[in-house]
Amino acid sequence: MESYENLLAAVTTPDGGRPVTDPATDEVIGRAPERGTDDLERAVAATRAAQPAWEALGHEERSRLLNAAADAVDRSAEALAHLISREQGKPLNGPGSRFEAGGVSAWLRTAAATPLEPERVLDDESGQATLSYRAAGVVGAIGPWNWPALIATWQFAPALRMGNTVVMKPSEHTPLSVLALAAIVNQVLPDGALTVLPGDGDLGAAMAAHPAFDKITFTGSTRTGRAIATSSAGNLPRLTLELGGNDPGIVLPDADPAAIAEDLFWGAFINTGQTCAALKRLYVHQAIHDDVVDALAEVAARMPMGRGVSEDSMLGPLTTADQFRIVDNLVEQARAAGGRLVMGGAPDRDAPGHFYPATLVTGLPLDAPLVVDEQFGPALPIIAYTDLDEAITQANALDVGLGASVWSSDVERAKQVATRIEAGTVWINKHGTVHPMVPFGGVKGSGYGLEFGVEGLKAVGVPRVIAA
Repeated sequence: MESYENLLAAVTTPDGGRPVTDPATDEVIGRAPERGTDDLERAVAATRAAQPAWEALGHEERSRLLNAAADAVDRSAEALAHLISREQGKPLNGPGSRFEAGGVSAWLRTAAATPLEPERVLDDESGQATLSYRAAGVVGAIGPWNWPALIATWQFAPALRMGNTVVMKPSEHTPLSVLALAAIVNQVLPDGALTVLPGDGDLGAAMAAHPAFDKITFTGSTRTGRAIATSSAGNLPRLTLELGGNDPGIVLPDADPAAIAEDLFWGAFINTGQTCAALKRLYVHQAIHDDVVDALAEVAARMPMGRGVSEDSMLGPLTTADQFRIVDNLVEQARAAGGRLVMGGAPDRDAPGHFYPATLVTGLPLDAPLVVDEQFGPALPIIAYTDLDEAITQANALDVGLGASVWSSDVERAKQVATRIEAGTVWINKHGTVHPMVPFGGVKGSGYGLEFGVEGLKAVGVPRVIAA
């Protein structure tokens, strides 16, 4: 098994480059190379040259190589997990960096194993027609900083399986994790199949506008997603945009507060709230509002926050100083608006690192910034309601729709409510749990296109109909 020190040394540059810090301590852990447009041109040329041979290998051989890449990830999983914890901040344990490294392997294996057979769409006296999918060509993937290695895998694994080659730009905040993942899987993959170019937003903009890309996939903010859609319009690459969300949860009056409290907590506070499809605003029926708040507070109080590499931590720091400021400002505005801070809301602003305590806020108006703006951090507004129709209206009021959830002891009743919520996924009695075979994507300002499973393979392919 590769050590953390060796893995880090393999992806850092000794001189120059962008310093990468541990968000728990502000310590520089390494330096990432910074690539520019000349590097992009070379990468595009190499990946385009490699693509026909990679596609010609066929599904069976490409799947074999993806499974071999997953084996390589498994051998280096502990080193990769430590690097993620040091760079991004999430704890090793719980739904943290070991979970993320395991997810990388699982998604690689699922991309390899998922069948995508030609579909006979017409077969009668008028004729026959068959729908199949071929590789798009060269895929440009632009990733986020919150789940850097896992979301990178969501982007490149299905693309490679379908016969595409990939140029990937990780977030400038977490380049080392993605460089390390590429170094691991490229022990197995042929040259030119997967290239990682660390760089800033200008490099991402250049990728979005580059005519060589047949497909662009992006995970990040709605604002940047709109910019990518605009800048890519001249070239008309296919797009998958998984953008920001402000996921609502609705707790019906028959729910059991004690039974749902821990799942509610992790739905909201996984990765210290830094997850696109985390629960970000919670509407609870007045009859059980106080009981749900108390149960949530009890769970939150026993979740230790600390350095990601500590075996005891369950919550870590926010990844960037900017994200700390966003959460801090939203909570202070909530305090000024008369919100009641049940717990949290008092960070040590002078201490090293970007630690913001788990925070629960009640009593806010429906239009409070903490409710209507995506906080992307460990601060959950809890809003009491009496009329279910009004709660559903409020859940649908924002121009985002990535995920949502309904909580009830009556699953069939919860499913009925779920059909009225405008979101790409509505979970019942859980929130944000993704599965490599279940399609995932958003609506409205949360983007378009699907990832995972059969639909995820189709999204990085090009349909072809043969009719006779």
